[in-house]
Amino acid sequence: MYVAVKGGERAIEQSWDLLAQARRGNPEVPALSVTQIREQMRLAVARVMSEGALYDETLAALAIKQAAGDLVEAIFLLRAYRTTLPRLGTTTPIDTAAMRLSRRISATFKDVPGGQVLGATYDYTQRLLDFALLAQDEAHEHGSREPLPGEVGADTDSDTAHDAASVESRNAVAQGDVAIPGVPSIGVTPRVTDILGRDGLLEALRADGTDPEPHDLVHAPLFTPASRTARLQNLARGDEGFLLALGYSTQRGYGNDHPFAGEIRIGHVAVEIVPEELGFAIDIGEISVTECQMVTQFGGNRDVPPQFTQGYGLAFGHNERKALAMSLVDRALRTQELGDTVTSPAQQQEFVLYHSDNVEASGFVQHLKLPHYVDFQAELELVRRLRAEHAAKYGAQDAGDDTGATVQNTQEAA
Repeated sequence: MYVAVKGGERAIEQSWDLLAQARRGNPEVPALSVTQIREQMRLAVARVMSEGALYDETLAALAIKQAAGDLVEAIFLLRAYRTTLPRLGTTTPIDTAAMRLSRRISATFKDVPGGQVLGATYDYTQRLLDFALLAQDEAHEHGSREPLPGEVGADTDSDTAHDAASVESRNAVAQGDVAIPGVPSIGVTPRVTDILGRDGLLEALRADGTDPEPHDLVHAPLFTPASRTARLQNLARGDEGFLLALGYSTQRGYGNDHPFAGEIRIGHVAVEIVPEELGFAIDIGEISVTECQMVTQFGGNRDVPPQFTQGYGLAFGHNERKALAMSLVDRALRTQELGDTVTSPAQQQEFVLYHSDNVEASGFVQHLKLPHYVDFQAELELVRRLRAEHAAKYGAQDAGDDTGATVQNTQEAA
């Protein structure tokens, strides 16, 4: 008989020890530090922050290290930590038009106000393995003091001079001889969609120019049909792979969309709060975000002339693929709102919103690994009874029937 069992405490503790050993790997290899992960795996850090719904690069890097590179597990760790944090206040909406840009491109206009900035991107690489990186690792392993071409520190004299100049500069600043050098200021760069809006070719997001009170997924459950603010919050922390697949499906015919990337911008924006005792906004820091505005043709109706509609994507850090996919899915979820017929999975709110969270999805799928002995015992007894009824109605099976062996094996397993 199958019975419920409880895992031994010692066995579980030994599993923890094995997990720590597996995460560490070969002890002769230098350990990967959290700082190295944060500085050199910035795209992974950005994804964990975005889907973990917590902007903290160090904690995201720690979660990646603790999860041994399993990003979904790292997202789970960060999301769990987030639940322990108090909510001290609410910031004002960030102004993405005022951004210190590191990348800005448009697929709709070649010449845009402020220019296009390619920035750091894999778009123009040939996707060939760079074995020079492997050679650098081997050089470090052998303790080579000679840096490779292109490696930081290749020009020792230049670095020494630069360090000396930096020291002199810091001394001058300390003595008040020069202004404190800072990062470039955040400036306002007009959006590409402003061009379409100026000509009346782009939908007005709000006729009265005001924003609705946003839904709060942390304190209010998600129900469908959901408001756009609730949908965008859900998509912002949704699984990148899931959104990417849905966005791709809209381009393969499962959705009547032909979008254009109006603008993708990556950079830092100011975060502001309005303290009650002050009554005005103060700057408390900056965060790095990726924003995507997708424009799609809309045929119009009796009340609205033909124009372009928008899909919107926003994610923490350098998270371009996620923002693109999010904007595609956001536009697809507006199908019914715009008077079209819902025909594809990406347009169905219940399907998209209730399956986008990888923490919830991973937890439910992986719970199948846990003991289900009692449930399976009930299923086993049911199948045996049905087989007995089948034999009584249609007769016993042939001589090659292995029912007896099967029953014996299951009893032995019990």
